[in-house]
Amino acid sequence: MSDSTDPKVRTAGGTVIKSFEFRRNEAEIRENLPGVFPRLWRFCLFQTGRRDRADDLAQSTCLRALEKAHQYSAGTHLDRWLFLMAKRIWLNEVRAAAVRSGRGLVAIEDMEIPDTRPDTETNVLAGQVLKAIGELPEAMRITVLMVYVERMSYREAADVLEIPIGTVMSRLAAARKRIAATFSQEGKETCRETAGHSRMRS
Repeated sequence: MSDSTDPKVRTAGGTVIKSFEFRRNEAEIRENLPGVFPRLWRFCLFQTGRRDRADDLAQSTCLRALEKAHQYSAGTHLDRWLFLMAKRIWLNEVRAAAVRSGRGLVAIEDMEIPDTRPDTETNVLAGQVLKAIGELPEAMRITVLMVYVERMSYREAADVLEIPIGTVMSRLAAARKRIAATFSQEGKETCRETAGHSRMRS
């Protein structure tokens, strides 16, 4: 009987075939990883909420991907396979270690993500949206990334996150509601501040 977790099978013929598949898959991963890595790092950033942990998680994911090349199906979506792997590593290893150490997380608006767009007003709005997303619970935050940033379908996001489609939809609905409430509250506070300044000048 073959061992599905080992790139080699115990039978002689199986060992040759499996080793060939491993080398082929590893070569494909190595070739495509540089193009996928920026998105993988962004996924890790949204997942962890910290740049240093995003670096660690992304690197761990790359190493794990090469070690588990025999589990990758050549010609399929490498990005989704890596996202799923990163999520599992974070939940099973990195996040648990962070909790044990008591270091916790920081707000996503403190991540210092550069925005090179020339429109200042657009940059300000993007920062406000990013801050609102950062205040979402981790599960909502990563679901928003999958659907609205990575533009995955509900089914694709559900597969990566290993949750039902209904859960994806409910998380997005709750996230939209929270973000709308945040902007509504900020708008009310801005109006009150403006009215206060007007009264002071009059």
